Amino acid sequence: MQLAKFEELMMGKQFNLFVISILLLGNLFFTGCASNPVTGKQDFVLISEAQEINLGKQEHEKVLKQYKQLNDPALQSYVEGIVEELSKKSHRSNLNFHATVLDSPDINAFALPGGYVYITRGIMVYMNSEAELAGVLGHEIGHVTARHGVRQQSAGQVAGATVGILGTGIAILTGDSRLANETANQVSKGSLALIRGYGRDHELEADRLGAEYLANVGYDPEEMINVVEILKNQEDFDKQLAKEEGREPRAYHGTFSTHPSNDKRLQEVVRAANKVTTAATRDANRESFLKYMDGAVVGNSEADGILHGNNFYHKDLDLFIKFPEAWNVQNLPDRLIAQDKQGTAQLHVTIGKLKAGQTPKQLLEEISDGKISKGENFSTSSFKGYTGLATINMQGAKIPGRIAAIANKQQVYLVAVLGRDQNALEKVDSAGFATIRSFRNLKSNESKLAKSKHIKLVRVKKGDTFASLAKKSDFSHHGEEQLRLINGMYPDGKLKTGQLIKIVQ
Repeated sequence: MQLAKFEELMMGKQFNLFVISILLLGNLFFTGCASNPVTGKQDFVLISEAQEINLGKQEHEKVLKQYKQLNDPALQSYVEGIVEELSKKSHRSNLNFHATVLDSPDINAFALPGGYVYITRGIMVYMNSEAELAGVLGHEIGHVTARHGVRQQSAGQVAGATVGILGTGIAILTGDSRLANETANQVSKGSLALIRGYGRDHELEADRLGAEYLANVGYDPEEMINVVEILKNQEDFDKQLAKEEGREPRAYHGTFSTHPSNDKRLQEVVRAANKVTTAATRDANRESFLKYMDGAVVGNSEADGILHGNNFYHKDLDLFIKFPEAWNVQNLPDRLIAQDKQGTAQLHVTIGKLKAGQTPKQLLEEISDGKISKGENFSTSSFKGYTGLATINMQGAKIPGRIAAIANKQQVYLVAVLGRDQNALEKVDSAGFATIRSFRNLKSNESKLAKSKHIKLVRVKKGDTFASLAKKSDFSHHGEEQLRLINGMYPDGKLKTGQLIKIVQ
C-alpha cells in the first residue's frame, strides 16, 4: 500500500457501497418510484436501472481494491456458471450478472446493485454441496432482483438529506453549531435504526427468491433452509468463541434470532418455492463440489500472514510480531488490529515505504507534523526504529496514542497504540511498546508456523469418529466442533463409512 498521512492510515479504507451525489433540498420534492421486478409493486427508488448498473460497476472497482480475487480459475469459472444459470431463471434475467470469488477468510457473501455477486473462500469452506453453494448465491441474486440495495440507498439518501437540513436549520435559529451536530447525530441514529428494520424482511425475501431460483434450475428449494442452518450453527459457535476470546462475534446471517428448524416464517417463505414446477430434478452434487474444495486454504493465507494465538508469522516478509496477551487480534487485508478486552485501546500495524535516505524518526515527524513527545530510538533483535507519543486526528476526534516506525530496509512498519482517552493509553502503553519491540525476523524453526492450513478430502473408514479425525486436523482448539461445522454435521451428526469429508491440515 502507498504511504498516506497517519490519520488516514488509522481510519482505514472507508467502504460505503451506496455513496452517490448529495441531495439538495429540492430533491425531497422530486423523488421517484419504480416497479419492483419481483412484486410488480411501486418501490421508492431514486435511480434508474442504468444508473444502478453504473453504480454497481463503480463500487465493484472499490471492492477489488479492498479484497483480492482468489487465484483459482477453475473455482471462479465454476461459481460464474452457477450464478449465470440461476440469474437466467430469475426476475431480472436481462441483467448481466458478474460473480467474483474473493480471497478472504471472512464468512461472507454479498451483492452490489446492478448484478455484482461476491462470495468469499471463507464461507465456501462451510458449504458441502453444489446445491448449498447455489443457495448462498441465489440468496445474493435475490437481493439484486428485488433491488434491496437500491431501495435502502434511496431511503438512506433522504434520511441523510433530512438530517443535514434539520441540523442547518437549528444552527441558523440558535447560532449553536454544537447543538446542530448533536441533533444530527440523534436523528441519524434513528434513521439508521429505521433502515436496519428492513433487514429481517429483506433477508427473508432474498431467501424466498433464492429458494425459487434453486427450484427453477432443478435443485430442491429446501437446500436454502440447510444453508441458513449451517450459517446459523457457525454463528452460534462463533458467539461461544467470542465470549472466550473477549471479542465481538462475527455473523453472516445475523438477522435470524432462532434456528431455521424453529423459524416458521423462514420455513413458509422457502417452502413456497415448492409450488414452482421444474423441468427436471437434479442431485445436490456433493462430491463434485467437494473436489473443488480439496486443497482450499482455511483461514489466512501465507500471503496475508498467519496468527497462532497472539503471535503473527509472515513468511514473505520474514516477520514475527507478538501482540499483548488476551488482546483480540484481527488480520485484515490492509492492516493488523489488536484490541484489549475492555475495548478501550487498539493497536494498528500497517506497511509503508521510506523515502530515499529517510529515517524512521523523520517519517514520524512528517506524518505527525513534528508533534511528538518523549521520542526515542530503539532496536529489536532484527530492526531499528523510532517511537514517541502523539495525538492522532481521527474523524474530527483527537485520540492519544503511541506511534512507531520500524525500518526494514526501504520498507517500514507503522504502529499506533491508541487509547480511548489518556488514562486508557497509559494503562496499555507498556504492553503496546512491548509489541513494538517484538518485531523481528523469523527463526529457522518458525517457518512452518507461517504456512497456511488447507482442506484435505478423506474417506471415512470404519471406526472413524469426529474426535479421532480432529486429532489429524490442524485446529488449535475445539477441533471436533470445527470439523463438524465445516462438514455440515454440527452439533451431533453421525459419520458413515465411505463418506467423503473434509479435514484440515
